[in-house]
Amino acid sequence: MIKLLTIVGARPQIIKAAALSRAIKNKFSDKIIEVIVHTGQHYDKDMSKIFFDQLEIPKPKYNLDIGSASHGKQTALMIQGIENILIKEKPNFLILYGDTNSTLAGAIAASKIYIPIAHIEAGLRSFNKKMPEEINRIMCDHASTLLFTPTITGYNNLITEGFKPNSKPPFTNDNPYICHCGDIMYDNSLYFSEIADKKSDILQKNNLSDNNYLLVTIHRDNNTDIPERLNAIFNALNNISENDNIKIIMPLHPRTAKLLTKNLSADLYNSIKKNPLFKIFAPVSFFDMIVLEKNAEMIFTDSGGVQKEAFFFKKPCIIIRSETEWTEIVENKTAIIANANQGKIVKAYKYFKNLTNLSYPSIFGDANAAEFICNEIYKCCKK
Repeated sequence: MIKLLTIVGARPQIIKAAALSRAIKNKFSDKIIEVIVHTGQHYDKDMSKIFFDQLEIPKPKYNLDIGSASHGKQTALMIQGIENILIKEKPNFLILYGDTNSTLAGAIAASKIYIPIAHIEAGLRSFNKKMPEEINRIMCDHASTLLFTPTITGYNNLITEGFKPNSKPPFTNDNPYICHCGDIMYDNSLYFSEIADKKSDILQKNNLSDNNYLLVTIHRDNNTDIPERLNAIFNALNNISENDNIKIIMPLHPRTAKLLTKNLSADLYNSIKKNPLFKIFAPVSFFDMIVLEKNAEMIFTDSGGVQKEAFFFKKPCIIIRSETEWTEIVENKTAIIANANQGKIVKAYKYFKNLTNLSYPSIFGDANAAEFICNEIYKCCKK
């Protein structure tokens, strides 16, 4: 038996971990033991605990309860806590997902005490180092022994940075193994799609039907914390809603909810409050989010994960950022980068509104990424 220690801290990582935990349970229970550590980066029940419950992920053996803090303080506390657990558990590999502060902390802690790292979602690049996530993912990649990329673009990014495509074992962080495996969120989206239809009643509760609303998620601090950007985004959405008589459905991140009254102009805030078609929700469950994505006419988001899910469920996506890690969906012309530009957001909406011939090729794998990853890790430990 080999032991994997999995680090999660934010909602998307918890969801991604479900795919790997499910593969271990169904196919590798006689070969792999998984220990889960929750850093507590997302500490709100709606943003964390509910996902463990719904997705039937094994409960974390450890919870560091770090909570919110500055990047430096939060990461430092995580490094200390993770290091102590690694010394105690002595795993064969540390499993890290994505690009959060939890990812960075795990990479630093493990690399300092020579525990090999497997980075899932390796190779993603926005080429914007002002994003904390970009720094996190680059540093994690360059400390990892096994790097699993969800797309060919991610794989090629690693080669461009000097990773060797044909390295031979034994693998180390000086001689890492890179491979294109597909996207574990594609695994999850397909697996949970039918379950979500049965368990979610969010459409019925809110009088929603297929293609009669626009789904919006906004949470990045460079959108929420800068009044000019937030006003441009909400002006565009409110104008679209009023001019086309279409519902806006926005499950709102707690950070953003607190900033609306502070950063939106009084006139705009009042206009949104008076618009019966502009529906702002508390955060929704994973199943509710899947159902909302599957039935939306179009999706507007600054979330990397939601961009992909829009593609999985064959929905046009308007990206409220200046760049994306998922360049494939833009190149495929099923997503448009509009940034926080009111005119570009409205123009992108009108463009997709008039299109009926979008195609969604299989660029995110075959929905078996988690099983592939488990097998590769197991083989590596046995060599």
